Amino acid sequence: MIILWIMFVMLALYLIRVLKGPTIWDRLLGMNLISTKIIVVIIVFASLYETTFLLDFAIVYALMGFVSTIFIALFLSERKLGRKRGKK
Repeated sequence: MIILWIMFVMLALYLIRVLKGPTIWDRLLGMNLISTKIIVVIIVFASLYETTFLLDFAIVYALMGFVSTIFIALFLSERKLGRKRGKK
């Protein structure tokens, strides 16, 4: 049970990084870390309550987090490149 409290403290620290991040990349990294910690919390709950269906939720959440991080990073990099091309 102590590990869940540690995870929630880490989530709070990552949330501060997301809110105060100086760049959008810091905020994206913070959101990725929050997603990872939520997956760990789901796995810990699945282990504590000995349920396997929660592992399916963790896998789906991991895939959604990975894909969304990749799409947001691609969108931000294309937007940055588009601004540089427009200035020339």
